[in-house]
Amino acid sequence: MCGRCKRPLLDEAAPVEVTDATFANEVERSPVPVLVDMWAPWCGPCRMLAPTIEQLAAELAGRVKVAKLNVDENQQTAGRFKISGIPAMLIFKGGREVDRIVGLAPKAQIAQRLQRFI
Repeated sequence: MCGRCKRPLLDEAAPVEVTDATFANEVERSPVPVLVDMWAPWCGPCRMLAPTIEQLAAELAGRVKVAKLNVDENQQTAGRFKISGIPAMLIFKGGREVDRIVGLAPKAQIAQRLQRFI
């Protein structure tokens, strides 16, 4: 957030890549709610959802952090949250998972679910 004009800075307006090593710091210790997109490069529905995730990151910058976790490369975290189907979007607030959306969902539905935690 810009100290002068209070607009989101560029890096806040794009999803952040998280890993097993950075998950706790980026997601569980975040001062704002976090939407985590659990995905894999081979997943067609995940690729279809990617533009929606990018749009939500830009539109909600400063109010919600949007993160992406590649489940193939970060199996420890995927296993911890019992991810069995992707795409899966987990919503965290105060370091805890508070909601989960599995499968493709329209942008409006994802935004509506997020609004409850902003």
